[in-house]
Amino acid sequence: MRQKYPFLYRISIYLFLFSCIYILFRSQEQITEKVYSQGIYPYISSFCRFVLGIIPFSVGDILYILIPIGSIFWFIKSYKVLRKNPFIILQKIILFITIIISSFYFLWGFNYYRVPLSKQFGWELSYTEADLEFVTDKLIQEANGLHSLLSTKPEELLSFPFTQKEIYDKIPQGYEIIRNKFPELILKGVSIKSSLYSKGLSYMGYSGYLNPFTGEAQVNSLAIQYSFPTVCAHEVAHQLGYASEKEANFIGFLATYHHPEPFFRYSGTLFALRYCLSEIRKSNPDNYTKKVALLREGILENYREASNFWRQYDNPLEVVFKESYDTFLKANAQSGGIQSYDYVTSLLIHYLK
Repeated sequence: MRQKYPFLYRISIYLFLFSCIYILFRSQEQITEKVYSQGIYPYISSFCRFVLGIIPFSVGDILYILIPIGSIFWFIKSYKVLRKNPFIILQKIILFITIIISSFYFLWGFNYYRVPLSKQFGWELSYTEADLEFVTDKLIQEANGLHSLLSTKPEELLSFPFTQKEIYDKIPQGYEIIRNKFPELILKGVSIKSSLYSKGLSYMGYSGYLNPFTGEAQVNSLAIQYSFPTVCAHEVAHQLGYASEKEANFIGFLATYHHPEPFFRYSGTLFALRYCLSEIRKSNPDNYTKKVALLREGILENYREASNFWRQYDNPLEVVFKESYDTFLKANAQSGGIQSYDYVTSLLIHYLK
């Protein structure tokens, strides 16, 4: 086969080697953590942030446009040759798919199989109703305090006094503070950008995403509500190699909750409070109502603003997009998928109590 079908021989060897690496990293989280997530990946991530961070627009988003267009032009240009020898197009398709999939995992995707954050920290994630009650009350008090610090009007809806660029530039300040307690979260360089597809992301129900091929943190520039700084910090957590959505949520909270800017702390506090209130509502709706009544009206207005924003983009396809991504996460050893409220709440309670 080596002489008669050289392409099949070479691609088979490559796929065999890639499969061995994939199986090793997927099944051995300690090896993945040491060799890839803490060994190889930090260099890949730092290089991407250094090279592309100085470019003001999203290189990854442009590639998502150019690659499909280039493929169409190639197909049209090569149509006559393809008709005579269709095996050529099959080779090209196999090669293209192989490059895309293996690049995804080598550049970022193997982080799905690293040691869970709770295990890295040595945390036992369980909590009682009393723990949940305590942390929720703590967050309510802090949220009210921050709102009163930022506004003398209890009913005022808070808006951030920073441009999007200023928010992007300030995100590293939060990571600089938490690195003392969590040395795993050292951030060197930043590459946060507004997505060119923000309108599409809104219809899909997403606040942002990490481009795994360019390492750029893409943020939905239309979703400017209370959680915007936390969303930015969330995407930066993905840049640091924390592929799990639930862990990126917690890290995003940490980087804003401890931020020197009170508006950022307000964002992180409301983000965490929403998780805790959601858990209380599941088990005790009456208690949930009592907790909400303790909040300043302006905080509720911030929650309503975010809810109203997403409601205007409601569409039947959003469910399809969310379920597809949920399936993808579960296929990559993320058992909770997109919605992992209990796990995130456990991390928050363990940290805050």
